[in-house]
This record gives sequence, structure tokens and C-alpha cells, in this order.
Amino acid sequence: MKTAVVILNWNTQEYLSRFIPFLLKSMDGEDAGLWVADNASTDGSVELLQKVFPQVGVIALEENYGFTGGYNRALAQIEAEYFVLINSDIEVPENWLRPLAQWMDEHPQCGACGPKLLSYHDRSSFEYAGAAGGLIDRYGFPFCRGRVFKKIEKDQGQYDTPENVLWVSGACLMVRSSLWKELGGLDERFFAHMEEIDLCWRIQLRGYNVTVVPQSAVYHIGGGTLPATSPQKLYYNYRNNLLLLQNNLAATFKAENPERSDASCLARANWRLFLRMLLDGAAAMVYLITGRWTSFKAVLRAHNAFRALSRKPSVGTQKKAVVHGLDKGIMLLKA
Repeated sequence: MKTAVVILNWNTQEYLSRFIPFLLKSMDGEDAGLWVADNASTDGSVELLQKVFPQVGVIALEENYGFTGGYNRALAQIEAEYFVLINSDIEVPENWLRPLAQWMDEHPQCGACGPKLLSYHDRSSFEYAGAAGGLIDRYGFPFCRGRVFKKIEKDQGQYDTPENVLWVSGACLMVRSSLWKELGGLDERFFAHMEEIDLCWRIQLRGYNVTVVPQSAVYHIGGGTLPATSPQKLYYNYRNNLLLLQNNLAATFKAENPERSDASCLARANWRLFLRMLLDGAAAMVYLITGRWTSFKAVLRAHNAFRALSRKPSVGTQKKAVVHGLDKGIMLLKA
């Protein structure tokens, strides 16, 4: 099989019922199959799949392993040339899959790609989670083409040319299975949030591109399993942002300047990480001063968890890698 499309589900029975018919219709005639990996849902999701959608493969996991652990365990059981990670709350049009597979077929240096992510509720606008591909600023704050902070653009064709970016949203992401396996899948320390940014960054440090293919577009409800105001979501974002930078900064500095010593790259990355932690501390003080006590505690918990999960970063890279988004000055790596 060329393409395995895999939904990771946790208690989203209503979305499965609503959107799987669109997926099945769009995949008719394609060399592709559909699976749902279920993270021990308690809402009857598995029973729905078995009764209403028997043609869909079901991988029932024994507990909620999060986005990272769930996909790692599910994709280890599937054989295909390309994996597509797709959220349960996405509606797909008929011709969304073929442009992605064709792009990968025709561009062997592309390790991962994704469609334009448009809003399900306002189809003329981009969707918050990924829009037209993601970049990152010099201190590690992610943003999107088509969305910066909470300002979201209308889709007026301004991003209708395929473009190499730093990351595409895990809401709908196609990746070469061979590369997925080489990289060990997603970093399970993340559990959820920003794990796809880490994967895309590591793909580029292997010398591959990550590309938005706007000839494909899907419609995303968004919001995820945690509301935007959730302290737990804030905790994951702060913690995982630090893990993301620790995983990739030193190797990126080395890839951009192979003559620089490993010690120098590590020191530079640690300094950048320290500056980011100071900015987090400033944000925490704002939360405290404005009476948002749970948000203040979420930042403190995130930093403590980061220290507990911290690993010595890797500097070595076998190839001269150009990390898209960084080489364009979007993330200024110069000291």
C-alpha cells in the first residue's frame, strides 16, 4: 500500500461519525487505506467503528498514550510508503490526498508535507493550528504563514505556491514511513503539543525538506482536546517549547556552520535556551500580577518538568542541513 491515513482518536466519537464518510469517499480509487488508532476511549468510539465502518482498520490501544505515544504504537503496526497523520475533526474534499502523494513521489528530497489548513467554520480563512505552514522566531515561539498570534488571514491565494517551511501541522501531515522509522517517530516526552514541530525540524536536520502543498486543502474545526484557556494546555506549550529547542538548536547551529566546534554550538544553544526561559519567567510574572494564578503555576510546573525530562542535546549531523524558516532570517540564529 502506498499511503496509510491514520486518525488518532480519544473520545471523539461524534467527529468520527461525521468525518470518516468524507475520508472514505475521497480515498475511493486511491492506493490508500484508513485506520483509526484509539487511545482507550470510553465514549464508544471503537464500537461505532466496528458497527458502522467495518472497512476502517482499528488499532485499539490499552491506555491513552497521548498524540506521541499513540501514533508511535499505531504506525509501528502499519506498512505503507507514506503515513498521513490526520485529526478526527477534519473534513476533507475529494481531491486532497493525491496532490500530497504526487509531491512526495516527484520530490524525493521532501521528507514531509501537508495541505493548507482552512477553518471549518469560516472556509475563506486559514485555521489557527497550521494555516499555510509554520515558522518560528529567534526565541522559539512558533507561528504560521496565514496566522500570527491570534490574527488570522483570509485565504486569497497568497500562499498558493508550494513552499518549504520549518513545520506543517500534525493535524494533517504526510511523512515518508522510512524516515519516520529512521527518526524513531515522535518524541514521547512531548505527549501532546509541538511534537510535530520537533519531528519536522529533525527531518530537516537529516537533509530533507518539509513543504506545504497548497494544491491540497482540508477544513479543520480545531481546539483539540484541551481548550485554549486550559492551564494544562499552557503547561504543555511552555514545557514542550523548551524540549523543542533543546532537541534541535545545537544541531542546527552545527549544520549551518560545520566548522564551528561542538562545544561552541552547545554553548550557543544553551544561551538561547536560557534567554527563552527568562522570557517565560517574565510571562509568569505577568500572569501573577494580573491574578492568573493557575497560569502562573502552569509555567512553573512546565519549567520543573522540562528540567526533569532534559537530555543532553545532540550536535552531530551527517549532512549539511538547511533548516527552512531559519535560513530566511525567520529565526535569527546569529548571536
